[in-house]
Amino acid sequence: MKIGVLTSSRADYGIYLPLLRKLKIDDYFQLEIIAFGTHLSKTHGYTLTNIAAEGYDVIHEIASLEADDSQKGIAISYGNTVLKFSEFWQTNSFDLVFCLGDRFEMSAAVQASIPFGVKLAHIHGGETTLGAIDNIYRHQITLASQYHFVSTLEYKTKVEALTGSSENIFNVGALSLDNMSSFQPLEKSPFLEAFAIKNEDFALVTFHPETVAVDANLSYAKHMREALAAISDTLNIVITMPNADTLGSVYRTQLYELKAQIPERIVLIENFGKVNYFSAMHYAKIMIGNTSSGIIEAASFGKYVINVGSRQQGRAHGDNVFDVAFDSKSIIEKTTEALKLPDFEGNNVYYKSNTANSIIKTIQQYD
Repeated sequence: MKIGVLTSSRADYGIYLPLLRKLKIDDYFQLEIIAFGTHLSKTHGYTLTNIAAEGYDVIHEIASLEADDSQKGIAISYGNTVLKFSEFWQTNSFDLVFCLGDRFEMSAAVQASIPFGVKLAHIHGGETTLGAIDNIYRHQITLASQYHFVSTLEYKTKVEALTGSSENIFNVGALSLDNMSSFQPLEKSPFLEAFAIKNEDFALVTFHPETVAVDANLSYAKHMREALAAISDTLNIVITMPNADTLGSVYRTQLYELKAQIPERIVLIENFGKVNYFSAMHYAKIMIGNTSSGIIEAASFGKYVINVGSRQQGRAHGDNVFDVAFDSKSIIEKTTEALKLPDFEGNNVYYKSNTANSIIKTIQQYD
């Protein structure tokens, strides 16, 4: 069975990994990686090298992103991606192609596949993020897909409503949490040394733009910087950099200036990779930002999350997540409160065992 896997960023690739590693060693499958988006961007860490390090037999490379991250630039990148994939789908065929999540690049690749009748399996459909236009892209991908692997029962119901059918929708849990019970973080001292992180308490931070309230992003980025500067009096700040969303460069500028302002307390990381990122989550004191990893994964590491603004609004989350407005005072106050709490020991609403195996058994059954 010939399987294609669309991956456009460090984020979706890290989620895919448990599935990719099983598909790669199973003789039933012929696996081909289709890498595009920020994987080929030097600004975003050129994460194609992480993919190549896994030793896949076939990696297709499709470059289509503009350096411009304005609204017009994102629209041009979307169009470029559609054009590039129209050529790709014309000359490449698969029994099934996996797509994941809600990125605009992923939506463009999927939309280009529709005239070619590409059979798609979508992971993480049915979710809601009211503060990001990703919400629209995610539902577009859902409507174009034939198989749906969702992360909760609530999202299964949502996909049923979107598609008007209950067929081929499978609640398998969050793929990134596959085999989480056996996860072992990297040894602390070598890990910290590799990324120049001090052996002191730190906050793990990721902020992305709010792509619905685009005009507010400069103000939000300044509030982010002000809050992190204050929190750095208590904790070191380890920051994973924004992805290629509209006006992501606005946040990058503020983070570079913050690093220059407090170099001894701020660490900027372009790309951790999954094992390093999970290790950072394990060793962190708290998480701050507006990334889906705080919503979906942090509870499995017993971490409290200060979820800022509206980007993740509408997503199901556990009692470890505290929603705050995008202003510096709220971020600082809630972080201070959360640091006084006992360790979080609740369940993760996204966890189900053997997610990757469940997906593999399902596609074999329907092949």
